[in-house]
Amino acid sequence: MSLRKLLFTMSLITGLVSYAQSDNDLQDIKYRRSSLYTILLESDAFPKKDKVINAYNNAPFPDKYDNHNLSEKSFDPKKYTVTKEERESSGQKQSKLGGFTKGLVSEATGGIVDSTEVDMPILIGKYFEQNKTANKLVGKWFDRQVDGTFDIDLIGKRGLINASFLDMKTAEASNEGKALILTAGEELINNTFVVVSKMKFVENEPLARAIRDAAIQTAASNISVEFLRTKAINLANKGYDIAKEGYSVWTTSYLFKLKWDESISNTFYSDLWVDKTTVGSSSSDERKLNFDNSDLFQLEYIGSEKSSNLVTFSLKEKRTEDQIIDLSVTRNIDNVYAKLQKKYDVFKTKVPLFSGNPLTAKIGMKEGLEGGEKFEVLEAIMDQKTGKIDYKKKGTIKVDKKLIWDNRYVDVQVDGSEIEDKPAIDVTTFEGGDKFYSGMLIRQIN
Repeated sequence: MSLRKLLFTMSLITGLVSYAQSDNDLQDIKYRRSSLYTILLESDAFPKKDKVINAYNNAPFPDKYDNHNLSEKSFDPKKYTVTKEERESSGQKQSKLGGFTKGLVSEATGGIVDSTEVDMPILIGKYFEQNKTANKLVGKWFDRQVDGTFDIDLIGKRGLINASFLDMKTAEASNEGKALILTAGEELINNTFVVVSKMKFVENEPLARAIRDAAIQTAASNISVEFLRTKAINLANKGYDIAKEGYSVWTTSYLFKLKWDESISNTFYSDLWVDKTTVGSSSSDERKLNFDNSDLFQLEYIGSEKSSNLVTFSLKEKRTEDQIIDLSVTRNIDNVYAKLQKKYDVFKTKVPLFSGNPLTAKIGMKEGLEGGEKFEVLEAIMDQKTGKIDYKKKGTIKVDKKLIWDNRYVDVQVDGSEIEDKPAIDVTTFEGGDKFYSGMLIRQIN
């Protein structure tokens, strides 16, 4: 093995999981993470729309991902249409709603249930294609400049690759540089995701009224005993009085993944790469134009999840309306991300163990933990022949039901103090033995 290749492979291992002391002397464990771009689908007018959008834009970025956001934070889906042919070619079928449900949708909820929702993945795909979103995501990975030049500094930073090693070679001039793109790209670029969210903030009263009226109509038609009929009507009215207050946040999030493999990487490197040594030449100008127009890069649709959250004003004496909306929107976003991670293995995040005795990690209720969930414990192993990193399962651990961190979003009062009590614990504890150590990565398996 050459000295450069030896340095290269060693830097990958030592950089994969590293430690840095924070001010409070706790371990700040660094590790390779997936990257994420979040977009909001613009919607028609609905109650508190501006406040909901503001809450979404100001919500904390999911902390288990690296921020890979582009400048476009939202788009109007009405600018894109899905044809019957496109729907058929994708295997999608238009959803059909029953009469009563359809009536509730159109008259009471202002479109909580969207009869065209099945078209959304196709529509979003058209937006990606027309705006070359996949190209822009790749361009951001390589810090693409106006003149078309690339570098690998971001890959080095997120890959935790030793900076001195990056300085000793250049990607365009060495086999090791190309290997860096291939190796880091397999784990980093190939784990780039886009989540497009569609949100509704709907008044509860119209839906509650529709349900009450339907219940009363049913009682009037089917209950002949006056006493029982009156009791059923009273229960319907009581339920309405409880359910009508406040608003509900409805979120549907669509998950896409950037396609990246050795074939794409090789084509990018050989046909589209531009560096500072060649910029300005006719060949680099051609490569720059080819990258802009290339269809090499694509976003693959993975799936979707939904989440809803009730916004109550019962605590209005402690929270302002804006704070209630911020809390509800943020927690709704957290819920839908937790669902996406549980449903789709490719989107599951790896999290480092914070300590080995006891076994703890910096995840909790925000990630959907309720107790008893199983996680696999992974150790990074390097293939000596290829220099690529693989993760070997070393065992399983289980969430302790009694020691789960409530790390859900906490809002603040006008005076800046926290409304909710600070959690008594700031880690979640696991059961599963004493052979694991801090820095080993864990990933949920059920």
